[in-house]
Amino acid sequence: MKNKPSVSIIINNYNYDRFLAEAIDSALSQTYPHTEVIVVDDGSTDNSRNIIASYGERIIPILQENGKQAAAFNSGFAMSQGEIIIFLDSDDYLLPHTVERIVSIWKPHLAKVHYRLNVVDTFSQFLGYSCPQGALLSTGEVWRRLLEVGGYDSTPTSGNALSRKALEQVFPIPDEYKLTADDYLSISIPFYGEVAAIEEPLGVYRIHNSNQWALATVTGDRFHRFVRHDLQNYSLLLQKANELGYKLPKDLEQRAIGRLWSRIISLRLDPQNHPIPLDRPLSLVYQGIRSLWKYSHFNWQKRSIYSLWFIWVGFMPLALAKPAITWLYAPHFRPKAIAWIITKIQAQANRSKLSSSKA
Repeated sequence: MKNKPSVSIIINNYNYDRFLAEAIDSALSQTYPHTEVIVVDDGSTDNSRNIIASYGERIIPILQENGKQAAAFNSGFAMSQGEIIIFLDSDDYLLPHTVERIVSIWKPHLAKVHYRLNVVDTFSQFLGYSCPQGALLSTGEVWRRLLEVGGYDSTPTSGNALSRKALEQVFPIPDEYKLTADDYLSISIPFYGEVAAIEEPLGVYRIHNSNQWALATVTGDRFHRFVRHDLQNYSLLLQKANELGYKLPKDLEQRAIGRLWSRIISLRLDPQNHPIPLDRPLSLVYQGIRSLWKYSHFNWQKRSIYSLWFIWVGFMPLALAKPAITWLYAPHFRPKAIAWIITKIQAQANRSKLSSSKA
């Protein structure tokens, strides 16, 4: 690439002083020179602002009252100059060559490049897997996949490098997405360019008890939140499709396997507070198996395993269903031998998929 693009790493922080320095250091340590580091502190009450001040002119600080994730993203983007933007959560961090690797494959027509993230615990100990689990990252005209099944294989916030031109089409992020700005971008951005993927881990995603979405424990309350979150995402996708003149299938909500996983778990763990009152185990088991065999990209072995999972979680007593829920959503709690076998199976499946795509 003749003209080296500039890159902005925007770190959004709220009361994560115990992780913040590691995130900032990882951004400042990038081997790619044309990089600016912006740190948005969204009204922290801990020691975060003293940490930010200690970096002096090496970073661009933005100190604001608490406005949640969307407000932090909006402030950081408005201040940034980069042609490529990385929103880095302050409890995550990047590897030194992350930006250099992204720039090496960047093309003007791309809306984003996403890359795998290794998963660690509070103390930065590797938990033995990366995200997404058991799937290759989606590439190409991902918007078509969104319209077909309502989702695609991607990574959390810190695993995405986004085109400024694409971001200008969707910013500022509306306040109604103040807690889910990351998914607002994940759904919106693919409509403004193609998506490329790097299948090697270039960053680190941290699971800890204060994380809003990562599962350190499996609880009904968290899955109720996931379901409400998915309903909001469906509304956004419908809005975006209408805006751009596309039609969504009437059964779209029954096509996305991830949403059906969340719904059946939410229903089983705490049916009284489940956000969709008409849901029943039998209908969700049927919808889940239908989604697996009609719309998923899994091989037949995975489809079979996940079909049995739906039946087990849907109909077994809760005491027996819970271990299956944990197995799916919290792999760091799996017995090591089982986790090793699953990792080997997933790696082989991904190698086969890559070979087929290159043929």
